[in-house]
Amino acid sequence: MTTTINVAHIFLSIIILFASAIATSADSPFIVVHKKVSLSRLKSGSEQISVSIDIYNKGSSTGYDVSLDDDSWPQDTFDLISGTPSKTWEKLESGSIVTHSFVLESKVKGMFQARPAVIKFRVPTKASLQEAYSTILLPLDILADKPQVKKLDIVKRLIATYGSLISVVSSVAIFAYLIASPSKSSKKRR
Repeated sequence: MTTTINVAHIFLSIIILFASAIATSADSPFIVVHKKVSLSRLKSGSEQISVSIDIYNKGSSTGYDVSLDDDSWPQDTFDLISGTPSKTWEKLESGSIVTHSFVLESKVKGMFQARPAVIKFRVPTKASLQEAYSTILLPLDILADKPQVKKLDIVKRLIATYGSLISVVSSVAIFAYLIASPSKSSKKRR
């Protein structure tokens, strides 16, 4: 899962850099939205979902009447614990970032695919509202039965992954030590 998260962050960084290059060429706001979630088991039959949405203005001008709507969490599956899935801001200036979060509690076990959050904003030079969509989330396995990870399994995986590297580095270190240290027989002769 860590590799998936790292790959997702690298992919997001590339998209943001590409978007930044495009946005600097136009004299308008360029909104980039990153949605992320974290799951935490509360008690048997319940899991808490923390949703955080970062909104970046990578453009060269201010976006006005910015609104966020994340309606991908059905009420028959989730209870809203804190915050709201929608929010508005008067403006989002060039180069700035805002973050919005809310917390849900699951009622149902199983796979769930959330839709992207929708951001609407006004550009002074255009009559209609502009839209931006957040990053897509991987499917969430809510209340999944997670196997216990034993320390011995972790050690085995580390040895399998890095064992050859450790043996090569150890061999080189021992060889360097033997070359650099004087032998006992040369000390006796002096």
